[in-house]
Amino acid sequence: MTLAEALPPELRVYLASRFGSATAMTLLRAAVAWHVFDLSHSAFHLGLIGGVQFVPALGLALVGGAAADVYERRRIMILAQLAALAGSALLCVETARGQASLPLLYGVIVAVSCAAAFENPARMALLPTLMPRASFPRAVTVTGAVTALAFATGPALGGLVIAARGVAAAYAANAVLLLGSLAGLAALRPGPREAGGSGVTWRAIREGVAFVRSRRLVWGCMVLDMFAVVFGGASALLPIYADQILQVGARGYGLLTSSLEIGSLLMALVLMLRPPIVRAGRALVVAIVAYGLVTIVFGLSRSFPLSVAAYALAGMADQVSVVMRSTAIQLSTPDELRGRVSSVNLLFIGASNQLGAMESGFVAALTTAPFSVVSGGLGCLAVVAAVAWRVPELRRYRLDRPSARL
Repeated sequence: MTLAEALPPELRVYLASRFGSATAMTLLRAAVAWHVFDLSHSAFHLGLIGGVQFVPALGLALVGGAAADVYERRRIMILAQLAALAGSALLCVETARGQASLPLLYGVIVAVSCAAAFENPARMALLPTLMPRASFPRAVTVTGAVTALAFATGPALGGLVIAARGVAAAYAANAVLLLGSLAGLAALRPGPREAGGSGVTWRAIREGVAFVRSRRLVWGCMVLDMFAVVFGGASALLPIYADQILQVGARGYGLLTSSLEIGSLLMALVLMLRPPIVRAGRALVVAIVAYGLVTIVFGLSRSFPLSVAAYALAGMADQVSVVMRSTAIQLSTPDELRGRVSSVNLLFIGASNQLGAMESGFVAALTTAPFSVVSGGLGCLAVVAAVAWRVPELRRYRLDRPSARL
């Protein structure tokens, strides 16, 4: 029996839709970053992209999680992707007309981020309902591989399309991918779920936050990921590296941007072929240490092949972290709370990605891009040491003791 045959039919439909939406998301992210830098030639404006993405996540993530525990999760995802589709269409038309501006780009980013604040917790909470509980750890690994493939495809496709046809064509490609994802969601028929709360209320939101605070393993994973990526992320500065430091243009930018996800994909395939990592806590700590070290190498590199290799290694380390964290968090959470707990997790992830982009861009604007990346890698190593010392339960966590309540 092949791997595809072993997956439940609904999970296969979910994965096909996820591939389309994740490819579209990363393509749009790469296209917007290139477009902003083309209009502004400013590291500050690249950092500001992270800021305008983080504000909606901060304000709406917990609301989106509560909604995912009340309303049909598939329908929430469809409505959110329709909003993203409208934003892509608007950018395509205005860019083709030569009317695109920084305020328009930032406005669409805000709108898409608001939609994502509802889609992401619904998507994360939907996945465990598509298979038996015993199959979930393997499903997380397969989903991670599909997502990594999509994340690698999006930026690479974006770079090729921008180089060949311009940014407007990249926005058009994003819209086509979203249409494919929506078709998959329309065909998806998830299984029954446990009853959620009676409405999107402040009390319901607090229940999710309280659950996270009561599980040291859960909040330890979230805190470690957030602060490590805030300091260690370099994605916001990739247009500067591609254009000014490595001088490889739009095609090189696409490859450089996708190399992180290529590394994630390779590691996901390795994890699929080997038995589950039992000493998950130790693996998580080691992976984030490696992430910080290769970030420093990337920051110092002036060789395009070395930069691609270093960024790919960062993706491999990040994939181990993603699989360990996702499995532990989802299996520790009852279904009626998964939307809210997922929203808290996504709030931490959003904070790490967007605040990390702000930190990188603003520090680079005050100093240089290499200084920003190298100092961030050092900060990542400091965070790992601090969290591992303060939360020893995290580094001792094992997947063969899933019932542990830390």
